[in-house]
Amino acid sequence: MKKVVLDVLQSRGTYYDIGLQLGNALRESPLYAHHLNRRRKSLRDYKVDINEVKRIFSKFAPGLWDELKGLSDGLQWSLEETVHEYSGFQQEWIHSGCSSLAKDGIYVRNYDYHPRTYEGRLLLVKPEDGYASIGFSGRGIGRIDGLNEKGLAIGFHFVNRLNPGEGFICTTIARILLDTCKNSDEAIDVLRRLPHRHSFNYSLYDRNGKAAVVEASPRGIGVYHASSLSCTNHFQMNHMKQDNRHYVKESVKRLTQLRSGEKKRLTMEGALHLFNHVDSPIFKKAYDSWAGTIHTCVFDCESLLCLIGFGQSAEGVKIDFQNWIKGEDIPIRGISGNFDTREPFLFMDEM
Repeated sequence: MKKVVLDVLQSRGTYYDIGLQLGNALRESPLYAHHLNRRRKSLRDYKVDINEVKRIFSKFAPGLWDELKGLSDGLQWSLEETVHEYSGFQQEWIHSGCSSLAKDGIYVRNYDYHPRTYEGRLLLVKPEDGYASIGFSGRGIGRIDGLNEKGLAIGFHFVNRLNPGEGFICTTIARILLDTCKNSDEAIDVLRRLPHRHSFNYSLYDRNGKAAVVEASPRGIGVYHASSLSCTNHFQMNHMKQDNRHYVKESVKRLTQLRSGEKKRLTMEGALHLFNHVDSPIFKKAYDSWAGTIHTCVFDCESLLCLIGFGQSAEGVKIDFQNWIKGEDIPIRGISGNFDTREPFLFMDEM
């Protein structure tokens, strides 16, 4: 069993200030050397028109362009290098798992992926010109999942990366939604208009109790919603199924298991146990296949209480995000978890 500790970082100020702080922290972390190695490959894999990226950010989330500038200065990279590597435009995403359930005011999600790619940073940010949010870092300015000050919770679920389009990857899209949308309806509208690189489900839940899943691909989107929803890694709407992978049996099985949970009253602690306990059918150990559960986030969309489970069978770390928004820093600087894998977590500089 391996013990791993992720970092908890807190930032307030202008978007530039936030980017600068996070860039400085990244440059000083073990992850930085691995990102330099990745950069050599990404330069060969795709090209980015910096003016096009700036145009789209200016339309949907202008503050994030300033954050990229701050990140650039913190990393001591050129803006062109930073945009290419961390804007999430035209990048690739390897297949992953991920399950979510939204009901009774609670949103819970497992992030199932490979430890090698995990950035190991839980970020609390309060930009002057955007909504405050708490969420896990993904590809620099992006988020793997999160909750914002308006009570909007967001997660994404990989479907397919074949036949990509010109657009943003999932992590940047999640961040744009967290920073600019106050409810599920606004997030759906933005998802309709954003350019999508790959095919993903986006699960949404807000403090009004509106749950929605947006099935998004470069070729269009579909939306379904209800008072409670489960989501895994395949499209369900008929006109979107053409973008599914050939093998969806495991995703369908998890969705069936989750739907049985929709019938019971959900609490934060119950949600954490359902998703994070090692004996749960929702929890996954397939780390070497890019589908092991790394973290579980549980958000109360009304009170803004957060319960974070890292690793397997976690007790959970509770964070009062409402108090943090009001100016009260949390004393937590790291969250530890146990993992039954030999796969390396590069943010800890494992060899």
